[in-house]
Amino acid sequence: MADSNVQSAEAGGRLTIDLQAISDNYTDIAARTAPAACAAVLKADAYGTGLEPVAATLWAAGARTFFVALLCEARRLRNLLPQAEIFVLNGLFAECSEAYDAYDLRPVLGSLDEIERWRAYCARIDRPLPAALHVDTGMNRLGVSPAEAINLAEGRDELGFPLVLVMSHLACADDPGHPLTARQLEDFRAVAALFPDVRASLANSAAALGDNALHFDMVRPGIALYGGRARRDVAPLRPVVRLDLRIAQIREVHEGGTIGYGAVQTARRPSRIAILAAGYADGIPRLAGSSDARRGAEVAIAGRRCPLVGRISMDLMTVDITDLPDDAVRPGDWATLIGEGIGVDNLAAHAQTIGYEVLTSLGPRFHRRWK
Repeated sequence: MADSNVQSAEAGGRLTIDLQAISDNYTDIAARTAPAACAAVLKADAYGTGLEPVAATLWAAGARTFFVALLCEARRLRNLLPQAEIFVLNGLFAECSEAYDAYDLRPVLGSLDEIERWRAYCARIDRPLPAALHVDTGMNRLGVSPAEAINLAEGRDELGFPLVLVMSHLACADDPGHPLTARQLEDFRAVAALFPDVRASLANSAAALGDNALHFDMVRPGIALYGGRARRDVAPLRPVVRLDLRIAQIREVHEGGTIGYGAVQTARRPSRIAILAAGYADGIPRLAGSSDARRGAEVAIAGRRCPLVGRISMDLMTVDITDLPDDAVRPGDWATLIGEGIGVDNLAAHAQTIGYEVLTSLGPRFHRRWK
């Protein structure tokens, strides 16, 4: 078990990351999507689970191609995996070409300016360096247009560097049957046909777990590797993250007493309240709290589900433990916010957000453990 540098005794919470579950999830996705190659997305510190231990785990599981968002992430990854193929999704920032070259990284070029910048650098060093081409098929975010891709294909002999991947990104693959997915697939097929000798990649987690027509030569799972729900009609794979929060104090609240900031929740009976030592400064969504008007998230304590009460504050949150036996819990014990059957997407739903945001927001004050 590798531990973070925040000591367990000093932390308000323990975040446990199950590396075997990540490995199993990768193996599962790779089997479902074969013969397409299965890459892995490690951006945002491997979705908050720790880039270095997760990358080593995925390499051992057979992953050889990785995607990150930024150059700073790619450099960390290259230091760990000298033989990996690493793509940087957010493009080629000005004055960064030398770093891509030095670390043998593949920029994902998503504009004509970026393409010209990479071409000029390759010409200056007289060495054609590989890159990927991002084509926008409907996200309207990063990527050249399909018309620009046609012009690039027609003038490919003058491009000045080899393309090793052409890719696009799906906007609505998590919503089965959404008409935009079919339109994006049609447009991407037409673009990929312009580059028949170049690998093609369209599928994120949601598409990797869906129609195999979306898989092409390579799939790029992200959230599914980390136990989050990728699409509405497919159950999440093995859960990866468990979050336990320390009980700092237990107190009595009389009937009619209000709890927390804004006095938004009133005790309807004499109540016992457990105070947990974590809050929105630790990435726990404030909207997961409770009020008289709406029920919030739950935690597991002593094998029972207990509801949050009142607002989540910066460093603390409150839980109603009235229905637990008096001797079932005491200060210093732990409450489980994620785990014990409570998935990251369950917490996200109470907070009107998505599992991605919850995972990538979990803060540095937790004691992290990788098992």
